[in-house]
Amino acid sequence: MYNILIADSLPESVLTKYNKVKDISIDNKAGISKEDLIKVIPTYQGLVVRSRTKATADIIEAGKNLKVIGRAGAGVDNIEVPAATKMKVVVMNTPGGNTIAATEHTIALLLAVLRQIPRAGITMMEGKWDKKSFMGHEIYEKTVGVIGLGKIGFGVAKRLAAFEAKILAYDPLIKPEVANSIGVKLVSLEELLKQSDIITIHAPKTPETLNMLNKENLKLCKNGVIIINCARGGIINEADLLEALNSGKVAAAGLDVFTAEPPTDFTLARHPQVVSTPHLGATTAEAQDKVADMILEQMIEYFQKNTVRNAVNYPFK
Repeated sequence: MYNILIADSLPESVLTKYNKVKDISIDNKAGISKEDLIKVIPTYQGLVVRSRTKATADIIEAGKNLKVIGRAGAGVDNIEVPAATKMKVVVMNTPGGNTIAATEHTIALLLAVLRQIPRAGITMMEGKWDKKSFMGHEIYEKTVGVIGLGKIGFGVAKRLAAFEAKILAYDPLIKPEVANSIGVKLVSLEELLKQSDIITIHAPKTPETLNMLNKENLKLCKNGVIIINCARGGIINEADLLEALNSGKVAAAGLDVFTAEPPTDFTLARHPQVVSTPHLGATTAEAQDKVADMILEQMIEYFQKNTVRNAVNYPFK
């Protein structure tokens, strides 16, 4: 019998489906505290988390029988992967499961920024009819720079093409012919920053991308550039972005992610030229069903067939 602990909320329909699998026990403890998780984790072979639970080294080390940590989502920055590797624990994620949700949220956030929809909506709720204060902008014929042309960045670029925008992309891992297939031109990061009217970020958070956009290279951008980040907090230096917003160098921003979540300081999120959301990129009913189903299927396949899918580490040395 393999025991899987669910530390964060997953759809009940998915849990019910996998509770019927032979020799697998699904224990739903969504919302469990770190202290309680450390106490009970020794009896489990699998641990499933979303973004709330931090699978820290002390939790992983307490899991003496732990074999797999599954992330119902793509990002694993809330899991201490080196600690898992050291303890010979496989870490799996579900890339692609929330691609459509994150792609559509990016477009929604961009349109909300360009047309000042949140602020205009608030005035309507206040009983005001104020057209003059909310002059908007179009995507049409703008130059949009996409940083990171993975599944989400690729999806965003495809959709922006329908708006008849000129699309540039920076991604050192993508071949030009892949970008060319959807009418995207690969350029250096410097060229992207210099030429883009709108910049949207879809890169993973790594040591190389931390503070990728900062005070120095924001100077390269056009005056009045618009920046969208639905990827990971920390890729943009928040203090530098705030300074650029206050100076007008950056005209507006759409932010779904922050360095600390929730932010310890809401100054940036509350800025009048920022449209902010609380990391909603993957938060659709469809995406949550899909990633929950994917991660449990992958983990059970590992237990039953010793097959590893979507592992982000290699703990078998």
